[in-house]
Amino acid sequence: MRKEEKWPIGFRYLSALLLVLILLTLNISSISVAASADGSAVKVKGEAPFKAFPQHTTYKKGSIKPNHVTQTQMDKTVKRLYDEWKAKYVKENPYVKGQYYVWYADGDWFKENEVTVSEAHGYGMLITALMAGHDADAKKYFDGMYRYFRAHPSSNNPDLMAWQQADNGKALVDVNGVDSATDGDMDIAYALLLANKQWGSGGAINYLTQARKVINAIMKSEVNQTEWILKNGDWATSGDRALATRPSDFMLQHMKDFQVATGDTRWSKVINKTYSIMKSLYNNNSPNAGLLPDFVVKIKGSFVPAPPEYLESEFDGDYNYNSSRTPWRIGTDYLLTGDDRAKAQLTTLNKWIRKKTNNDPHKIMAGYKLNGSAPIADYEDISFSAPLMVSAMLDSSNQAWLNKLWDYNTAVKTADELYFGNNLRLLSVIVVSGNWWTPYSKLR
Repeated sequence: MRKEEKWPIGFRYLSALLLVLILLTLNISSISVAASADGSAVKVKGEAPFKAFPQHTTYKKGSIKPNHVTQTQMDKTVKRLYDEWKAKYVKENPYVKGQYYVWYADGDWFKENEVTVSEAHGYGMLITALMAGHDADAKKYFDGMYRYFRAHPSSNNPDLMAWQQADNGKALVDVNGVDSATDGDMDIAYALLLANKQWGSGGAINYLTQARKVINAIMKSEVNQTEWILKNGDWATSGDRALATRPSDFMLQHMKDFQVATGDTRWSKVINKTYSIMKSLYNNNSPNAGLLPDFVVKIKGSFVPAPPEYLESEFDGDYNYNSSRTPWRIGTDYLLTGDDRAKAQLTTLNKWIRKKTNNDPHKIMAGYKLNGSAPIADYEDISFSAPLMVSAMLDSSNQAWLNKLWDYNTAVKTADELYFGNNLRLLSVIVVSGNWWTPYSKLR
């Protein structure tokens, strides 16, 4: 019989400790991050965000944030507005468990059974990805929105989203054309890039792979590859419709990240053409106000404001509800990338609106003629005032104005405001508070 070996007590304790450490290491590795061959962030298990709110991103040198409130106060306000937004607008598909959408039909002009559009869906995916860390369930809602998006493909390209859904009493179904709207698809693609950086792509949804599918579909079906412009949707395939674009789709920072994510250098052509169109519109149509029209068409070789009733309303060629988003869209590109090709236009816009309102946000009206001479509405709407917070961040000359805009916009009750204003307000305060971030772009 073999004699039993006796190990010192200290050695046995050390061995046990080493075993515990090994087990802990194995457990931690299951939620660790690794850079995969395709550049995605890989998380095998676990759902804690990598870039939890708040982020306090460093923006372009010389840009400003409100300085009459603390960073903590701004973050708290964003959290409050998010919680109110989520309670009012994030809905689960009543017929398919685990699918979520952003309800948008809280105005009295909607048909009773309309529930959402791809524009709203893109907003929801952006917001939930950016607010992870504040909302412990952000990933659940994001993934549910992704599933809803995939359940409603465009008939022209299945990697794009059908633009509108309604409730027929048995299901949420596509209505009014099963085709796409470019803005919703661009936000969905960008949100998937955010999700890859936020949660990694090692789980049930490979966010990076799906983002690339959507980005490539946008290039294929929503970009005119002769003019290198963003079309209004995948339905705009010929004639003057294929030669039209919409300034509220000028998501320049998105497109820069699309190029990095896919390696597709054609995005540079779209970016450069977009800047060129903006400069032409500014110089030729709004040199004193810096305003952009709702829609733009190519006539006799030039891109010009669309005529009345071109697509949506008599104000298609004016600064109306579509282009109210441009100070946010274009301003965010400047803040995150430092690209100053639109800075002159945004500077003119800031000076004009401050003079027009005598530095009083209550006097910002819901739309204007491009020359800045007259408003096209006689009422206020945060759909217009909220995005102007982002353009006001350009430099310190707007500090007092930005402070007023912050107070004005954040004081409006979510319950009293409608879908469009509430969503643009929340997206804008995320930027203004320093909590918008980019998956790839770097400051110049």
